[in-house]
Amino acid sequence: MTIEHASELEGLRRAGALVASILAGMREAAAPGVTTRELDALGAKWLRAAGARSAPQLTYDFPGATCISVGRVFAHGIPDDTVLREGDLVNIDVSAELDGYFADTGASFVIGAAAPAQQRLLDATLEARDAAIAQLRAGERINGIGRTIESVAARRGLRVIRNLGSHGVGRALHEAPGQIPGHYDPRDARRLHEGMVITVEPFLASHATLAEEADDGWSLYCRRGFAAQFEHTVVVTSGMPVVVT
Repeated sequence: MTIEHASELEGLRRAGALVASILAGMREAAAPGVTTRELDALGAKWLRAAGARSAPQLTYDFPGATCISVGRVFAHGIPDDTVLREGDLVNIDVSAELDGYFADTGASFVIGAAAPAQQRLLDATLEARDAAIAQLRAGERINGIGRTIESVAARRGLRVIRNLGSHGVGRALHEAPGQIPGHYDPRDARRLHEGMVITVEPFLASHATLAEEADDGWSLYCRRGFAAQFEHTVVVTSGMPVVVT
C-alpha cells in the first residue's frame, strides 16, 4: 500500500494501535500454567470487540486468531494446549484487518527470567528491528533493511534466518513490494518510496539460517538453537519513518 491521503494514514494508525494493544495484553497475560489456546482466545475476543478480523484467518484460514510460537518454534505457531512454563521463549504475532486496513506486529519474550543467551538474542533482534527502521528513507534501496539487520546480527554473534523477511502490508496482509529479505542482497534494486507501507521484522537465531516447516504445515522452527522476531508496521517518508504499531 502507498499512503496518499491523511485519511488512509489515520485508518492504518487505528489498525496499528489495535494490534499493538492486543499484543501488549496477550504478553501481559502470558504466564506459567497458561495455554497458548487460552492466550489466543483473549486475542480473538479483543479483535471481535473492536470490530476487527484476524488477518491470518482471513487471508490463509489459519487455525488461530493469532500466531503463538514456543521454544524452537519461533513463527506461525498454532495456538493449542501447550502449557507455558518458566523460561519458555515465546513469540506472539498479531495481525488484523480493521475497516479495510491491515497492520502487523510481533514480539518475542521469555516467560519469567531470561537466561543470558536468551536475553542476548532478544536484545539483538530488537536492536536490529529498530536500527533497520531508523534508516528507512524514500529513495533508498530496499536492501538497506537486510544490510542493517545482517550487520547487527554479525556484530552480536548471531545469524539471520534467510528464508523469512519483512513484507508489504496495508490493504492486504502481504502485498507489494513483496518479501524483503532480512539479509543483504546486492542484486535487489528495488527502492523505497514516499508513503510505502511495510513491515520490518528481523528473525535472528543462535545457530540456524533457515526456518524449517513442521508437520502441521504452519509452524516454523529451528533445527538447532533458538530464534526471535520483533516486528512493526511502518510508513516510509522522506524524513523519519512513521511507526503505526
